[in-house]
Amino acid sequence: MGALDKAKKFYYDEFEAKQLYSYLAKVESKKEIREIFEELAKIEAKHTKFWYTFLSDRGVKVSSRIHNRSLWFYKVLRTLLGSKLFIILLEMKESNSTDEYYSYYKDPILTEKERQMLSQIIEDELEHEKNLGKQNKEVNFSNIRDFILGMNDGLVEILGTVTGLSAVYQNKPLVVGTSGLVVGIAGALSMAIGAYTSVRSQRQVNEGIKSKMELLFNVSKDRAKEELLNKLNDSGIPDDVSREVVEKLSDNENAMANLLVEEVKENEIKSALYTGLAYLAGLIFPVIPYFFITSSSLIALVFSVVFAAIALSIVGAVVSIASESLSIKSKMMEMVLSGIGAAVLSYLFGTIVQLVFGINA
Repeated sequence: MGALDKAKKFYYDEFEAKQLYSYLAKVESKKEIREIFEELAKIEAKHTKFWYTFLSDRGVKVSSRIHNRSLWFYKVLRTLLGSKLFIILLEMKESNSTDEYYSYYKDPILTEKERQMLSQIIEDELEHEKNLGKQNKEVNFSNIRDFILGMNDGLVEILGTVTGLSAVYQNKPLVVGTSGLVVGIAGALSMAIGAYTSVRSQRQVNEGIKSKMELLFNVSKDRAKEELLNKLNDSGIPDDVSREVVEKLSDNENAMANLLVEEVKENEIKSALYTGLAYLAGLIFPVIPYFFITSSSLIALVFSVVFAAIALSIVGAVVSIASESLSIKSKMMEMVLSGIGAAVLSYLFGTIVQLVFGINA
């Protein structure tokens, strides 16, 4: 893409962003967030004007009346995700803009005055990220992570199970569906127990380290300081800085303990419930066709793969948003391809089992 084509893209992006923030300001109920959106809309209008002038000075005509085709998509996303997750999506979008602008900042097509103005725009975009980032701190990603983990496992594992069984029991879809359901329930219980054990074990380990620090602090402060010094050095902090930190914290037992171990904020029971229920939610998509299509397992398998692919693409989008990834499309594609890949391998394995053991069902 040439420099002027990129500038046209920036112009349209900023115009759409202005419309989006104006819309969000109108529908947002919280005054604090509404004021942020109103300010962002004003700044995006200023950026739009810059790119319009930039292009006009070079004889490139662009429309000042644009129908924002993606606005309806963002409206739907905000409804589905809620304001907190949607703000994270906006933060990702702003981060992307900053990287693109910085790349363009070094282009020789810019005059020195335009470069200075673009520098201010980059500062504005970084401030956007900061303002939006303040709003997403309340989101509890540990539970989102548990739900994503459980649903993804339920989708992929049970899709693989019913795919393999479809190759063996080609004329008995009900058997395939029932077997997948039984395996899925057992898997959900296993996942829930695993999540509970993992969080609880980490909490117990951290409590043990804190108890040790309390003992050392009361019996031998020098040993406690040595423990903290080793921890700081292992993390890559220079020795002189580590020693200065240790000396300043030598009388603060809680501060020393908190530097040694990260507090586990997750609740093991919530983590187990989220993971187990998400696994059950995931298995519904690949299993349900087998209870409605009773003529052929292979026909049911087609619907199973389609339903699972749709669900995996949604999970991939949520993963991308929650992790602040820069590419939702690539993550969705990765999730779908990994699920279908597992299904293909399972079908091949089921076919081999059928041939080896002579099963004809």
